[in-house]
Order: sequence, then C-alpha cells, then structure tokens
Amino acid sequence: MYELLVPSRVVYGRNTFAEVGPQAKALGTKALIVSDPVMEKIGLVARCEQYLQQVGMTFAKYTGVDTEPTDVHVKEALDVCRSEQCDVIIALGGGSSIDAAKAVAVMITNEGTISDYVGNQKRFTEKPLPLIAIPTTAGTGSEVTKVTVIIDTKTDVKMMISQPALLPAVAIVDPLLTVSCPPSVTAATGVDALCHAIEAYISRRAHPVTDVLALSAIEAIIGHLRRAYENGQDIEAREKMAIAAMKAGMAFSNASVTLVHGMSRPIGALFHVPHGVSNAMLLPGVLEFTKDSAIERLAVIARIIKPPLKDVSDTEAAEALVEEVKQLCRDLHIPNMKTWGIDKTAFDKVVDKMAADALASGSPANNPKVPTHEEIVALYHYCYDYQYDTKTVSS
Repeated sequence: MYELLVPSRVVYGRNTFAEVGPQAKALGTKALIVSDPVMEKIGLVARCEQYLQQVGMTFAKYTGVDTEPTDVHVKEALDVCRSEQCDVIIALGGGSSIDAAKAVAVMITNEGTISDYVGNQKRFTEKPLPLIAIPTTAGTGSEVTKVTVIIDTKTDVKMMISQPALLPAVAIVDPLLTVSCPPSVTAATGVDALCHAIEAYISRRAHPVTDVLALSAIEAIIGHLRRAYENGQDIEAREKMAIAAMKAGMAFSNASVTLVHGMSRPIGALFHVPHGVSNAMLLPGVLEFTKDSAIERLAVIARIIKPPLKDVSDTEAAEALVEEVKQLCRDLHIPNMKTWGIDKTAFDKVVDKMAADALASGSPANNPKVPTHEEIVALYHYCYDYQYDTKTVSS
C-alpha cells in the first residue's frame, strides 16, 4: 500500500501571492505572519499585510527567523501567537520561515516542546492551527511537505520531525516571489531541490507516484536552474524552478530523503551553513558513494536529462549523471566545506558527532547503500575539500 500526503489546497502561478488574503480569511480571523528580516526589508511582509487588510483581516507578525530555524525562534513566535490570540499562521520566506511556522502551528495546540516529537517519541494529537505556506525560494519544497527541521540549541542537533500534522493547509507558490533571490541563494536552493528529487527517486521508500514527481522535477531543474542563476529576471526559468521545487517537495515528503540530507543537517547545526549549501556540498560525493548500489535508477535519471545516453550501458549512464551533477555544481560555483570557511581542526573535532547525528536522523537508512558510522566519517572527510572538476573513477 502506498500513501501520498499533500496540502489540502495548492495555489500556484504568477501573481498568486494576492490570494493570501482570501485564503486566510477562509481559515481564521487573525493571522500570525512568520517571516525573516530579509522579507521585511524587501517589502514582502508589507505586501502580505496589505493583502490581509484588503479582506479586512487583522494580523500580528514575527520576523525573527534566521537562516536556520531554532527552538528559540519557535518559542518566540509561539509567545506572539498566544499573546495576540492568532488562529491562522502565514509562513512567508524560504524553508527556514516555513519550518518555524509549521512548528508554531502544531505546538500552539499540543503539549511539551518541539524536541519532544523527534523520532515520533510523541505524536501531535491535537489539530494544529491552519497554516498557509508561501515560499520565496525555489528549493526546500517545505510548502508541500509534512516535515520540519528545527535546531535544538542545547544539543546543536538539527531535529527532523515528520508527521502529517505538519502539512500546511494551503500552499501558495508564486514564482515572481523568487525573483528577489540573489544568484548564490538561487544556486543553493536549486541544488537543494535537485537533492530532494534525486534522493526521493533512489530512496528505499520510493513508490510509483513519487517517482513521477521526482523525475519530472529533475528534468525541469537540470533544464532551468542555470538560466535562473545566470538571469534572475528570466521569469520562465523562475516559474519552472518554483514548480519543480514543489514537485520535489511532494516527492521526498512521501518517499523520504536519504544520505545527503542525513549528513547535511549536522553541518548546518554545527557550522551554521545554510541548508541548501550543505546539501550541495555533499551531493556529488554521496552520489559517488551510492552509485554502484543504484545503477539502474541513476541511469534512468541520466537518460531523461541526456537522451543520447540511451545507447550506453546503465553503468556508463550512471557515471555520466554524476559528472553532470559535478558540472552543475561548477557552473553554479558551489563551494566545498573548506572554501566555505569551515576550519579543519574544528571539523575534525566534531566529525564523529556529525556521523552519529546523521545516522540517528534515520535518513541514511533509506539510502540504496546504507553506510556505517566509519563510512560516513570517511565521506565527510572526502567531501570536506571535494574537487568538482576531478573526473569520477569507476569502481
């Protein structure tokens, strides 16, 4: 038996941001806008407020979310939600704002703290407040997933929580909101979406519907990410990327991510590397590690993005896919951990903890080749100063 969980309503297309007013009014009487300082600075929070005012809806706001959402952000936003007696949540921003808002929506009606729900130790038993998720990047797909990732500031662990209660009630995907993304953010979030799609397709929990979503997303990302990166005003490319990120989100939310995400979360938690960047740093190296255990599926991906590969063996096609991903990372100027500025001594001190935290997340268990602790440590070291311009040697 397979199951596909997605939001009750997905509204997408150019200028759909204006729909936030009617959608919010249908769900509640007072909204809490959860966002970040950048969205406030560039005027998107003010536009959201304007759309709410047009339908006569009152609102409060919390715009303190950082590049990586923490339990502190969740608590602060919860305090605002309670004191202002809000009954609908609006998330506006990248995956960080949406993830924080998801945590607020469930914790306002459920007991304890968000850390109590890691690994399904507890289930959300009370209905959350309705959440409207509006992404401003084409990357995380959080607007359509049942997943939130929050940093526990006491343990420096990224807590990944996956439960149906975390699904937004409404997703509004307006590609015009992504035009403000600078090239570096476009690159990182775009490769994040590619990770979601590839991992969903090779996951041990993949199923026929997630396969369709993942492959469609991969084809669109490979075909349009470079264009969006090189010219942020390329609206067609922005639109294709926004929809692809949404499809990739639906795919991984239902098939799960694998080793890349398992390893990337500790990098973000300990070295404060944005999620999309840490995924991008790991993707080529992890694909090399995984390749021999996923030859057929990687070959399918390769032939979709490069039809002439239909005439070569599965092994050659899979190797060509790894090279294509490396070329994409080169074109997008993705840094490795060393060039990002992660100190090697500090890295060496925590690499064992990172490997343990990666395994504890559960995601590596979905990988076609399930790694040991020692293999993850070795892979971290390999990816630390990974060279995207070195040709992969067949094993």
